[in-house]
Amino acid sequence: MRLLIAVPVFNEQKYVGRVLDKIKQFHPDILVVDDGSTDDTPRVLASRNDVAAIRHPENLGYGQSLIDAFAFADREGYDWVITMDCDEQHEPEMIPEFVRLIESDRWDVISGSRYLMPRGDDDLPPQDRRSINDTVTRILNDLFRLDLTDAFCGYKGHRVAAMRRLKLDVPGYAFPMQFWPQVWHRKLRLTEIPVRLIYNDPTRHFGGRLDDACVRLRHYLDVLRQELERLSLATKLKSLAAARNCATVRLGCGEDPETGQARPARTAAAQPCCCGD
Repeated sequence: MRLLIAVPVFNEQKYVGRVLDKIKQFHPDILVVDDGSTDDTPRVLASRNDVAAIRHPENLGYGQSLIDAFAFADREGYDWVITMDCDEQHEPEMIPEFVRLIESDRWDVISGSRYLMPRGDDDLPPQDRRSINDTVTRILNDLFRLDLTDAFCGYKGHRVAAMRRLKLDVPGYAFPMQFWPQVWHRKLRLTEIPVRLIYNDPTRHFGGRLDDACVRLRHYLDVLRQELERLSLATKLKSLAAARNCATVRLGCGEDPETGQARPARTAAAQPCCCGD
């Protein structure tokens, strides 16, 4: 079994060197996808001859970095890709646990979950991120019966042959909204693995309008709707429409009935919004 560790990076000069050194303690084959970094990240990567690298000439998005990593792994004859972030929020010490599940040959996707088995040393996530994650995870589970606990964790194992069957082209942070429907549609075998919840820098942001939690939630649900349309899942589209209205209102992101304009973001706890089937 040939395994590749793929690490998307964007302006990670603070972390990239020591993260790669730590990964090397657990696995030698590493691909770094530099998504148009404008800091010293390219210089750090150029100084190393022990990792493969893809460099985007400009920032194309987190999803595009994953898509390029899957294509590289396929082209180079790898059987599995483990993706992990470069901000020290994914622990390389978990790589052997992923490998153990990979070697069982029971799964096509092994998804890290920060909420499957909470730990006493977990960090507290920013409340808007936790609320949106919980809301979207519930919607995906209601639509597809995936039994997920964490729809947005980037620490994942992917069987390359299974990824070859997916048509992935969402370049940004909404990539999971395309990924999960296709996992269900292609009947891929999915399991979760508990990983520690780490937030080293809660002030890190998405950039642009996505820093507004309500804009971000609506964007995620728009991409999910587009994917359901592409897969011609009419019944699930109706269910999503009802769930979207429930979710945006409960998170304070619905439209103001007097003005018709989107309400500004506010802090709110996620509540269940059932999609039906």
